[in-house]
Amino acid sequence: MAIVDTFRFSDAEYESRLAKVRIAMEAAGIDTLITCDPSNMAWITGYDGWSFYVHQAVVVSATGAPVWFGREQDAQGALRTVYMEEPDLIGYPDFFVQSTERHPMDYLAAKLTERGWHKGRIGVEMDNYWFSAKGFQALSAGLPDPLVDATGLVNWLRGVKSPAELDRMRKAARIVERMHERIAEKVEPGMRKCDLVADIYDAALRYDEELGFGGDYPAIVPLLPSGTDAAAPHLTWDDKEMKTGEGTFFEIAGCFRRYHCPLSRTVFLGKPTQQFLDAEKAVLEGMEAGLEAARAGNVCEDIAIAFFNVLQKYGIVKDNRTGYPIGLSYPPDWGERTCSLRAGDRTILKPGMTFHFMTGLWLDNFGFEITESIVIQDGAPECLANVPRKLLVKS
Repeated sequence: MAIVDTFRFSDAEYESRLAKVRIAMEAAGIDTLITCDPSNMAWITGYDGWSFYVHQAVVVSATGAPVWFGREQDAQGALRTVYMEEPDLIGYPDFFVQSTERHPMDYLAAKLTERGWHKGRIGVEMDNYWFSAKGFQALSAGLPDPLVDATGLVNWLRGVKSPAELDRMRKAARIVERMHERIAEKVEPGMRKCDLVADIYDAALRYDEELGFGGDYPAIVPLLPSGTDAAAPHLTWDDKEMKTGEGTFFEIAGCFRRYHCPLSRTVFLGKPTQQFLDAEKAVLEGMEAGLEAARAGNVCEDIAIAFFNVLQKYGIVKDNRTGYPIGLSYPPDWGERTCSLRAGDRTILKPGMTFHFMTGLWLDNFGFEITESIVIQDGAPECLANVPRKLLVKS
């Protein structure tokens, strides 16, 4: 019998999710679905573990419970996290791990055949981080019919969050508030960036007696480039000292039981340059315009166009999207990999959708980020975190 774990949602919630998956499968003409995305695996079954560096999957057929598939030793983790029973857990022997002679997908193909799930249209996520070309090749060789692409099928179903999911995201918001409070308290000229990151992680993870919970590891490490390096959006940290006269953006996320609340703010040490003050003015005005458009019934591009129109007024060009859906995630990405807040994306906004409104600017010689994570509602969106929406100046 599966071991009860309070990490999980209710069985009723998982049953509702499974029903949605099957409806989507039927619409796509898929008889059996294989998802290797750890976020999708967790969303369907509750599975949680740092095992996504080896081949694993959740298999959904037209009837019955989903099946967890993974390394045999990780079946113990599945037993403790999924809502299914032990017969629905398939562990492959360790000699399949990183073997040059055999592949875990050979084993999965054989097990699908044993269950009679090897025929018909079998869907796999051909374009994600966790399903390799070799895995596709091995699985194809072991099954009689060509595999079909099911990339994004489950991801799109995750877009509208349940009340239980939103509760976890609000808890993640409390954590990211604490992280930014720690940055504001600790950052100063001469502080080594690696030491500041240690404080950020402490705030992100340590149990908080007042909140009544601690944090989980986020899917992306803290990003905090300074000075001209901040023109590059995805640099991490080093052991150099923070300098007077430089701006640093902090792109971080609170995480509670794998649910994320990203939030970015920018710090300037010393007297901010006019360039930073102008960027702050444009971003804050643009954010207000975007938030006004972020309501159910509008579409994704409405938020982006409202924001970009303000930037254009200030002579600023942002040639990348300005947001993406967020929620349940594993490394290397806290986005859901579906729609984007960009011109041309006509995805309809629905109550319960959650986005990181990424209003960051990365220009030729500096970067600036003030962002919000939001919940779409019938009226104005809910901003999950409450952190002062302004440039933080410290001397």
